[in-house]
Amino acid sequence: MPIFMDRHDSPGITELQAAEAHKKDIKIQQKFRCNAFTYWFDAERGNVFCLVEAPNEAAVIKWHDEAHGDIPNQIIEVNINIVEAFLGRIKDPEARDEPELLKLIGPAFRAIMVTEFKDIALIKSKLGSTKSIELLRIHNEWIEKRIEQFEGREVEHTGNTIMASFVTACKSLECALEIQKHFRELKQQGPCQQMDVSIGLSAGNPVTDTDVFFGDAVPSAKRLAYVAGKNQVMMSSAVRDQYNQESLETLSEKGTVKALNPQEEKLLNRLLDIAEKAWNQQRFKVDNFGKQIGISKSQLYRHTISLTGYSPSEFLKEYKLNKALELIERQQDNIAQIALETGFNNPSYFSKCFYRRFGILPRDFAQRIA
Repeated sequence: MPIFMDRHDSPGITELQAAEAHKKDIKIQQKFRCNAFTYWFDAERGNVFCLVEAPNEAAVIKWHDEAHGDIPNQIIEVNINIVEAFLGRIKDPEARDEPELLKLIGPAFRAIMVTEFKDIALIKSKLGSTKSIELLRIHNEWIEKRIEQFEGREVEHTGNTIMASFVTACKSLECALEIQKHFRELKQQGPCQQMDVSIGLSAGNPVTDTDVFFGDAVPSAKRLAYVAGKNQVMMSSAVRDQYNQESLETLSEKGTVKALNPQEEKLLNRLLDIAEKAWNQQRFKVDNFGKQIGISKSQLYRHTISLTGYSPSEFLKEYKLNKALELIERQQDNIAQIALETGFNNPSYFSKCFYRRFGILPRDFAQRIA
């Protein structure tokens, strides 16, 4: 049977009330062919999340309704292995007595960290496939150890990116800063060690208004890692707020960290949403950014520089060139075709832009990684 996680928005609920509701679920679960694995309780945000096995969503609703009347606000189907990777458990924790058990039922809110090696394909073209893969392996293993050191859980590893989950914002930031410190020191050891890492930190609950597990926090962390500058940590307002609650230190003391406010996050997401749709459109003009976002040209320029380090036109060009880099690495089309596919109407101009950005002509890059 499928596995579901539901979210109950219950402001003011106590840990004892949440525990009693869980007991009532277990008591009648067989009647609805359901199985209550465990739950997470968050007094601060007034949320309870239940992990259950059930025939379908309707069964979950009827089961909860008869057991205690608290119908879920949202239900999504989940992969139980992914749940364990993010949250650390998939069943009730073991405890000698009930008071001890209640202490172990914590919130499901997590800080999500994504590390991304910048221009990894270019490293491959410079060092060759064997050396670059070995160097990447060494650096990734070091990052994985730091994640474990700061009590994080590795969730996903895709070669040049690693995603991890942390119970606290403080631990996620401490880990991120330790990683950046390490890679700054590596720059002193020679060009073969100079791999730049950007880090995105976001936070949120596993079940929101999307149908995807951690559907808000994970995309946010990935986008922040993409936009963050080399050896920079960019964090969402949710992480900033949680950090301020957990720590006596102020973020102003952390020089490599850029914390966004909600308005900046909204603007950044709109920029990326538009870029994702327009990167292969030759007729798309930078003025379209401002019109679609609903701000003036001067405001767009100022905010885009502040958020990304690029002007609007440079930001779109950077996005197109990174897409071109991916397409060349896949070696699916020739350079002229890729130039057109990425919205450049002139292959010669594309090659010039590619060289200025990456220090190598696209045809030479294609040959080196072949």
